[in-house]
Amino acid sequence: MTESLWIALGSSFWLGVLTSISPCPMATNIAAVTYIGKRVTRPSLVLTSGLVYTLGRMISYVVLAVVIVSSILAIPEVALFLQKYMNRILGPILILAGLFLLGVIRFKMPGFGVSDGLQKKVEKSGFLGAGLLGLIFALSFCPISAALYFGSLIPLAIDHQSAVLMPGVYGVGTALPAVVFSILIAFGARFVGAAFNCLRQFEFWARRVTGVIFLLVGVYYILIYIFGLKLL
Repeated sequence: MTESLWIALGSSFWLGVLTSISPCPMATNIAAVTYIGKRVTRPSLVLTSGLVYTLGRMISYVVLAVVIVSSILAIPEVALFLQKYMNRILGPILILAGLFLLGVIRFKMPGFGVSDGLQKKVEKSGFLGAGLLGLIFALSFCPISAALYFGSLIPLAIDHQSAVLMPGVYGVGTALPAVVFSILIAFGARFVGAAFNCLRQFEFWARRVTGVIFLLVGVYYILIYIFGLKLL
Protein backbone atom coordinates (compact mmCIF):
# COMPACT_ATOMS: atom_id res chain seq x y z
CA MET A 1 0.00 0.00 0.00
CA THR A 2 1.10 3.56 -0.68
CA GLU A 3 2.17 5.93 2.06
CA SER A 4 -0.90 8.13 1.51
CA LEU A 5 -3.17 5.12 2.01
CA TRP A 6 -1.45 4.20 5.27
CA ILE A 7 -1.90 7.77 6.46
CA ALA A 8 -5.59 7.64 5.49
CA LEU A 9 -6.07 4.35 7.34
CA GLY A 10 -4.33 5.74 10.43
CA SER A 11 -6.53 8.83 10.22
CA SER A 12 -9.65 6.66 9.94
CA PHE A 13 -8.64 4.71 13.04
CA TRP A 14 -7.93 7.89 15.01
CA LEU A 15 -11.27 9.41 13.96
CA GLY A 16 -12.98 6.26 15.25
CA VAL A 17 -11.22 6.48 18.62
CA LEU A 18 -11.96 10.20 18.91
CA THR A 19 -15.62 9.58 18.02
CA SER A 20 -15.96 6.90 20.68
CA ILE A 21 -14.44 9.04 23.45
CA SER A 22 -16.42 12.16 22.56
CA PRO A 23 -18.74 13.13 25.44
CA CYS A 24 -22.04 11.88 24.04
CA PRO A 25 -20.89 8.51 22.61
CA MET A 26 -18.71 7.85 25.67
CA ALA A 27 -21.63 8.54 28.01
CA THR A 28 -23.94 6.23 26.07
CA ASN A 29 -21.23 3.54 25.99
CA ILE A 30 -20.80 3.62 29.75
CA ALA A 31 -24.54 3.82 30.44
CA ALA A 32 -25.32 0.92 28.09
CA VAL A 33 -22.54 -1.37 29.31
CA THR A 34 -23.37 -0.55 32.94
CA TYR A 35 -27.03 -1.29 32.32
CA ILE A 36 -26.15 -4.59 30.71
CA GLY A 37 -23.76 -5.39 33.56
CA LYS A 38 -26.47 -4.95 36.17
CA ARG A 39 -28.47 -7.75 34.54
CA VAL A 40 -25.62 -10.26 34.48
CA THR A 41 -23.90 -11.79 37.49
CA ARG A 42 -20.76 -13.31 35.99
CA PRO A 43 -17.95 -10.96 34.88
CA SER A 44 -17.28 -13.03 31.77
CA LEU A 45 -20.86 -12.56 30.64
CA VAL A 46 -20.68 -8.82 31.32
CA LEU A 47 -17.58 -8.64 29.15
CA THR A 48 -19.21 -10.70 26.40
CA SER A 49 -22.30 -8.47 26.48
CA GLY A 50 -20.08 -5.41 26.22
CA LEU A 51 -18.25 -6.89 23.23
CA VAL A 52 -21.54 -7.69 21.49
CA TYR A 53 -22.75 -4.15 22.21
CA THR A 54 -19.51 -2.81 20.72
CA LEU A 55 -19.94 -5.02 17.67
CA GLY A 56 -23.41 -3.56 17.18
CA ARG A 57 -21.97 -0.03 17.17
CA MET A 58 -19.26 -1.05 14.71
CA ILE A 59 -21.78 -2.59 12.33
CA SER A 60 -23.91 0.57 12.29
CA TYR A 61 -20.95 2.85 11.59
CA VAL A 62 -19.54 0.61 8.87
CA VAL A 63 -22.84 -0.15 7.11
CA LEU A 64 -23.85 3.52 7.06
CA ALA A 65 -20.48 4.54 5.62
CA VAL A 66 -20.57 1.74 3.05
CA VAL A 67 -24.05 2.79 1.90
CA ILE A 68 -23.10 6.48 1.60
CA VAL A 69 -19.71 5.98 -0.07
CA SER A 70 -20.88 3.19 -2.41
CA SER A 71 -23.96 5.18 -3.45
CA ILE A 72 -21.88 8.25 -4.27
CA LEU A 73 -19.20 6.34 -6.15
CA ALA A 74 -21.81 4.32 -8.06
CA ILE A 75 -23.03 7.46 -9.86
CA PRO A 76 -20.56 8.06 -12.72
CA GLU A 77 -21.17 11.82 -12.95
CA VAL A 78 -20.68 12.29 -9.21
CA ALA A 79 -17.63 10.00 -9.15
CA LEU A 80 -15.99 11.93 -12.00
CA PHE A 81 -16.80 15.26 -10.35
CA LEU A 82 -15.31 14.15 -7.04
CA GLN A 83 -12.27 12.67 -8.75
CA LYS A 84 -11.62 16.06 -10.33
CA TYR A 85 -12.57 18.39 -7.50
CA MET A 86 -12.36 16.34 -4.27
CA ASN A 87 -9.07 17.89 -3.17
CA ARG A 88 -10.58 21.35 -3.59
CA ILE A 89 -13.66 20.36 -1.60
CA LEU A 90 -11.65 18.73 1.21
CA GLY A 91 -10.03 22.00 2.27
CA PRO A 92 -13.24 23.83 3.28
CA ILE A 93 -14.71 20.62 4.74
CA LEU A 94 -11.67 20.07 6.98
CA ILE A 95 -11.75 23.70 8.12
CA LEU A 96 -15.45 23.41 9.05
CA ALA A 97 -14.83 20.12 10.86
CA GLY A 98 -11.90 21.69 12.71
CA LEU A 99 -14.04 24.65 13.80
CA PHE A 100 -16.67 22.23 15.13
CA LEU A 101 -14.05 20.31 17.10
CA LEU A 102 -12.64 23.53 18.55
CA GLY A 103 -16.11 24.70 19.57
CA VAL A 104 -15.99 27.82 17.37
CA ILE A 105 -19.07 26.65 15.46
CA ARG A 106 -21.86 24.98 17.38
CA PHE A 107 -25.18 23.44 16.45
CA LYS A 108 -27.77 21.41 18.28
CA MET A 109 -28.97 17.99 17.30
CA PRO A 110 -32.11 16.20 18.52
CA GLY A 111 -31.52 14.26 21.72
CA PHE A 112 -31.88 10.52 21.87
CA GLY A 113 -33.05 8.40 24.73
CA VAL A 114 -33.88 4.78 25.40
CA SER A 115 -37.45 4.13 26.38
CA ASP A 116 -38.46 1.83 29.23
CA GLY A 117 -39.96 -0.54 26.68
CA LEU A 118 -36.68 -0.84 24.82
CA GLN A 119 -34.78 -1.36 28.06
CA LYS A 120 -37.07 -4.25 28.98
CA LYS A 121 -36.60 -5.80 25.54
CA VAL A 122 -32.83 -5.50 25.90
CA GLU A 123 -33.01 -7.08 29.34
CA LYS A 124 -34.96 -10.05 28.02
CA SER A 125 -32.95 -10.45 24.82
CA GLY A 126 -29.54 -10.98 26.45
CA PHE A 127 -26.59 -10.73 24.06
CA LEU A 128 -28.85 -10.03 21.08
CA GLY A 129 -30.37 -7.10 22.94
CA ALA A 130 -26.91 -5.72 23.74
CA GLY A 131 -26.04 -5.77 20.05
CA LEU A 132 -29.34 -4.10 19.19
CA LEU A 133 -28.62 -1.36 21.72
CA GLY A 134 -25.23 -0.80 20.10
CA LEU A 135 -26.80 -0.57 16.65
CA ILE A 136 -29.28 2.06 17.85
CA PHE A 137 -26.90 4.15 19.95
CA ALA A 138 -24.36 4.36 17.11
CA LEU A 139 -26.92 6.20 14.96
CA SER A 140 -27.67 8.82 17.64
CA PHE A 141 -25.08 11.32 16.45
CA CYS A 142 -24.03 14.30 18.56
CA PRO A 143 -22.57 17.46 16.97
CA ILE A 144 -18.96 16.41 17.56
CA SER A 145 -19.41 12.79 16.49
CA ALA A 146 -21.38 13.96 13.42
CA ALA A 147 -18.57 16.35 12.47
CA LEU A 148 -16.01 13.56 12.81
CA TYR A 149 -18.07 10.98 10.95
CA PHE A 150 -19.79 12.93 8.16
CA GLY A 151 -17.31 15.80 7.94
CA SER A 152 -14.08 13.80 8.12
CA LEU A 153 -14.40 10.04 7.65
CA ILE A 154 -16.89 10.08 4.75
CA PRO A 155 -14.90 12.61 2.65
CA LEU A 156 -11.71 10.67 3.40
CA ALA A 157 -13.30 7.39 2.30
CA ILE A 158 -14.70 9.02 -0.85
CA ASP A 159 -11.34 10.60 -1.69
CA HIS A 160 -9.66 7.16 -1.55
CA GLN A 161 -12.69 5.39 -3.07
CA SER A 162 -12.77 3.08 -0.07
CA ALA A 163 -16.32 1.97 0.67
CA VAL A 164 -15.32 -0.81 3.09
CA LEU A 165 -11.69 -0.62 4.24
CA MET A 166 -11.60 2.83 5.82
CA PRO A 167 -15.08 2.62 7.37
CA GLY A 168 -14.04 -0.77 8.75
CA VAL A 169 -10.87 0.65 10.31
CA TYR A 170 -12.96 3.51 11.69
CA GLY A 171 -15.33 0.97 13.23
CA VAL A 172 -12.42 -0.79 14.93
CA GLY A 173 -11.31 2.55 16.36
CA THR A 174 -14.76 3.21 17.81
CA ALA A 175 -14.66 -0.19 19.51
CA LEU A 176 -11.55 0.22 21.66
CA PRO A 177 -12.85 2.54 24.44
CA ALA A 178 -16.11 0.61 24.74
CA VAL A 179 -14.18 -2.65 25.13
CA VAL A 180 -12.00 -1.06 27.82
CA PHE A 181 -15.05 0.03 29.80
CA SER A 182 -16.59 -3.42 29.42
CA ILE A 183 -13.46 -4.92 30.99
CA LEU A 184 -13.44 -2.36 33.81
CA ILE A 185 -17.10 -2.92 34.60
CA ALA A 186 -16.68 -6.68 34.44
CA PHE A 187 -13.78 -6.79 36.89
CA GLY A 188 -14.41 -3.82 39.14
CA ALA A 189 -16.83 -0.92 38.79
CA ARG A 190 -14.63 1.19 41.08
CA PHE A 191 -12.16 1.67 38.24
CA VAL A 192 -14.76 3.14 35.89
CA GLY A 193 -14.88 6.60 37.48
CA ALA A 194 -11.12 7.09 37.35
CA ALA A 195 -10.92 5.81 33.77
CA PHE A 196 -13.80 8.05 32.74
CA ASN A 197 -12.06 11.14 34.16
CA CYS A 198 -8.79 10.26 32.44
CA LEU A 199 -10.53 9.69 29.12
CA ARG A 200 -12.49 12.92 29.45
CA GLN A 201 -9.29 14.92 29.96
CA PHE A 202 -7.59 13.08 27.10
CA GLU A 203 -10.57 13.71 24.82
CA PHE A 204 -10.57 17.42 25.69
CA TRP A 205 -7.01 17.90 24.43
CA ALA A 206 -7.14 15.28 21.66
CA ARG A 207 -10.21 16.96 20.14
CA ARG A 208 -8.53 20.36 20.16
CA VAL A 209 -5.24 19.10 18.74
CA THR A 210 -7.17 17.27 16.01
CA GLY A 211 -9.20 20.43 15.33
CA VAL A 212 -6.02 22.50 14.89
CA ILE A 213 -4.57 19.86 12.55
CA PHE A 214 -7.77 19.86 10.51
CA LEU A 215 -7.57 23.66 10.19
CA LEU A 216 -3.93 23.58 9.09
CA VAL A 217 -4.48 20.78 6.58
CA GLY A 218 -7.62 22.50 5.30
CA VAL A 219 -5.73 25.76 4.74
CA TYR A 220 -2.94 23.79 3.05
CA TYR A 221 -5.41 22.09 0.69
CA ILE A 222 -7.03 25.43 -0.17
CA LEU A 223 -3.70 27.09 -0.93
CA ILE A 224 -2.47 24.16 -3.04
CA TYR A 225 -5.59 22.98 -4.88
CA ILE A 226 -7.70 26.15 -5.11
CA PHE A 227 -5.11 28.94 -5.34
CA GLY A 228 -2.42 26.79 -6.99
CA LEU A 229 0.39 27.83 -4.66
CA LYS A 230 3.49 25.63 -4.40
CA LEU A 231 4.50 25.49 -0.75
CA LEU A 232 6.90 22.55 -0.96
